[in-house]
Amino acid sequence: TRSNRVDMEQAREMAPQFMARYDAYKQDSPDVVADPVPEHTPGADEIGYRKSDHRNCSGILWQNLARNPDKVAVAGPAGSLTYSELVAEAARWGNAFLAAGLDRGERIAFFLDDTPAFPAAFYGAVRAGFVPVLLNIQTKPDVLNYFLKDTSAQFAVVDAKLADIFSGETVEGTRLETTVIANGEVEGEGFLSATVFLDGQPSELACADTGPDDMAFWMYSSGSTGRPKGIVHLHHDMAYSQQSFGAHVLKLNEDDICFSVPKMFFAYGFGNSVTFPFSIGATTLLMPGRPDPGKIADLIESYRPTVFFGLPTLYTALCRSEGIESRDFSSLRQCMSAAEILSEDVFSRWKALTGLPPIEGLGSTELLHVYLSNSAEEQRLGAAGKAVPGYEVELRDPDGNVVGDGADGVMFVRGHSSAPCYWNRPDKTAETMQGDWICTGDRFIREDGYYYFQGRADDLVKVSGQWVWPLEEERCLNEHPAVREAAVLAHELPDRRMTLSAAVAMRDTGASARDLQDFVKAALLPHKYPRQIRFVEELPKTGTGKIDRQAIETLLRT
Repeated sequence: TRSNRVDMEQAREMAPQFMARYDAYKQDSPDVVADPVPEHTPGADEIGYRKSDHRNCSGILWQNLARNPDKVAVAGPAGSLTYSELVAEAARWGNAFLAAGLDRGERIAFFLDDTPAFPAAFYGAVRAGFVPVLLNIQTKPDVLNYFLKDTSAQFAVVDAKLADIFSGETVEGTRLETTVIANGEVEGEGFLSATVFLDGQPSELACADTGPDDMAFWMYSSGSTGRPKGIVHLHHDMAYSQQSFGAHVLKLNEDDICFSVPKMFFAYGFGNSVTFPFSIGATTLLMPGRPDPGKIADLIESYRPTVFFGLPTLYTALCRSEGIESRDFSSLRQCMSAAEILSEDVFSRWKALTGLPPIEGLGSTELLHVYLSNSAEEQRLGAAGKAVPGYEVELRDPDGNVVGDGADGVMFVRGHSSAPCYWNRPDKTAETMQGDWICTGDRFIREDGYYYFQGRADDLVKVSGQWVWPLEEERCLNEHPAVREAAVLAHELPDRRMTLSAAVAMRDTGASARDLQDFVKAALLPHKYPRQIRFVEELPKTGTGKIDRQAIETLLRT
């Protein structure tokens, strides 16, 4: 795999027994984690960031003990805690992990919904020197089994309503010994109530002697294009996302109440709920359960948040939900969006509904949060935004040369919040972590400092002897008045020819497949159209709300 001729997934297919031995070996002898970004970079100097000041990320929460201990830190249907209460609860979690005999740096699987138990257990674990692994609660048993094996976790913290999945196939062949059940009581082998686990633990916790470059926590990639990757983050990373995006774009104040519908186990939701509010002593509103538009509107009316964080799919659902025009959103002063670009229709609808334009940005789990963003002062519809202060952004051509304005290039980003590696995935680490830069794999054009997404670097395909770009046809299909949402993918036919196919969810049934094909041909070129169209009720989505292209490819092949 070091030659890049064979990646790890191909190796598993070609030599499964050898790779099984390799995986077992890497569990006991993992790769050394080292931060490749030097202390001083132009981005860090621009925002006055000193990595050495951030030896343990729990300081983000603990600083509030002296600043505003009686201020509400977390609120919501699952309960409220002041900062002093949250710190005390976090200390009990950290002490309980220490009392359980875990080794420094040991991973702890987190399978938790958005309740006060999440930040309490997280901050307690990192302060005590352990490494929480934040897992998507929509993960299926087979993938969850892979996560548990990959992390070598012996401990897990699991929401009571999700505990049923932690048995059988999920835990088979893993090292998991103890599953701590939060937010309720559940009987089961290896299950331990959080009430019992925390009983008698002190409400004060000394900080472990970690350093800025020590592992702090992991997240996993969505796996929409392959096997999920364990994304490692270090203790200094959270402070960097605050000092860059938090301070220069978001600009919270201590009176703000932040409501992030994207969950805390996602990098975007993590920053919105766990990093930014606690960094300045604001309040986080936590909503467990599914993000139903009616429930979201109810919480906005009841808890009166001031800053709202969503995704394009969420804004679309809210704008189209019945009775939304009569709901009271007057408490909001700022609305944020990320992951994908909002359509002009939804952007305008939300602005008409609330009086606030969604401020769009783009980030990644590898960089922990947003590194390109519009701002409250200046926005350009269709643009991912400008480089956030603290991040250096380059567009490079296929030969690695930096390109200027108006030229298409692959985006590289450097900043101190970047993950140093994918856990035990040297092949994928080499592809993405190129020196001290992150290769995003996304193609952009820069105009007047704003970046416009052009597609993935590997998206161009040759169909019938002509180079085509699936995203161009996808965007065109989405402009048809009868189309609600469409995705276009290139895939290989049984005879090895490449073709383009589309999955389309319609607003109405007034247009046929031929009508859609003719629409695309007329708007683009005669050879640029999807050869087959599959109509679906809804496009499948990943847990982050993005279109699940792997699932769509499977759908189109059937």
